[in-house]
Amino acid sequence: MVGIDGVRNGGHLRRMNPTVNYKIGNEKLVRVLEGASSHLRSLLDRQGRPEGALRIAVVGGGCSGLQYKMDLVDGPRDRDILVPSNGVNVVIDPKSALFVSGSELDFSDDLQQGGFKVSNPNAVVTCSCGESFAA
Repeated sequence: MVGIDGVRNGGHLRRMNPTVNYKIGNEKLVRVLEGASSHLRSLLDRQGRPEGALRIAVVGGGCSGLQYKMDLVDGPRDRDILVPSNGVNVVIDPKSALFVSGSELDFSDDLQQGGFKVSNPNAVVTCSCGESFAA
């Protein structure tokens, strides 16, 4: 039998992971503070992917025009920038990197305003919820 990758594999389908082309960035792009790092490691361990990463993207929306979207992922995709910081990995697409350069990521346990928080020096306007900004 020929698998989906075109390789004969003794009657079993085998999927080969394509090579992912990504760049390695540094903390000048985004820096993860200790509180966020600790919480992120805990989340990744609970999901059974300790080598995973936090994807930060900037998308249109929110009351100020742009907002952050964050997801836990297995690793970078093509053209992503992988930033190792404080023991965890963050992946960012090149377009979002333009908006988050110089940012710091922290985590708060506050009951009402808790969660991951981005301190972004590029944000010229932010809304009161802290999740939307304009650059």
